Formats: sequence, structure tokens, C-alpha cells
Amino acid sequence: MSQWFALLYKLKPGTEGAVTELFQQSGRPDHEVKDDDGNVVGTLLRTMIFMGTEACTRVIEVDGDLPVVARHMGRQESVRKFEEGIEPHLAEARDMRSPEGAQEFFRRSGMRLVLDRKLDD
Repeated sequence: MSQWFALLYKLKPGTEGAVTELFQQSGRPDHEVKDDDGNVVGTLLRTMIFMGTEACTRVIEVDGDLPVVARHMGRQESVRKFEEGIEPHLAEARDMRSPEGAQEFFRRSGMRLVLDRKLDD
């Protein structure tokens, strides 16, 4: 069963266009989620980006354990390149170069799904 996760990026005023372009030009990570031994343990199913004024949200749908997905994403070159590119546009400093810094960013900016309603429900 898939699950949803979101990250909030607080942006500096006036950077929405540059950040939109960064997202649109970012590469695609490997959609097969692999554990530390290289075993396929999940799948990245969908990514959506919502842009607002001085903030954007990345929403992902994954099949797999979120901490394993996060480690997998941290090993992806396209993700590292994007995270470096967005850094100057962020309103709050963060450290994505260390596991502890990345964990703090995900703890502070991560959002979990609390409601999912469909027409048929």
C-alpha cells in the first residue's frame, strides 16, 4: 500500500519563479527504492510540487518505508543537485551535507498525510 509524504520549503520573497524553474528542470531519481545493500524495497510512485507565495510543497507518493526512501533519495545525484540549487532561495538555513542536518530538515519541514477523501468514500 502506498503512502504520502510532503516537505515544506519556506522561500525568500521573490524567488518563486527561480524555484519553479529548478523543480521543472530537476532530474528524475531512480524510482526503484533500494536499501543500503542494493535490494529493491520500494517504489517512488509520484511527485507533485505546489508553489505558493514564499513557500512550496513537494508531495510524494511512495511504496515502502519512509526512512529507507529518504536514504535512497539522499544517494540520488539529481536530488543532491536540486537541493544545492534551492539552497540560496530558502528563507531558513539548513544543512543537507550531513545526515544529522538532513534529518533535522525532514523533522522540521516534513508533513504527514492526515486526511485523504475521495468521491466514493
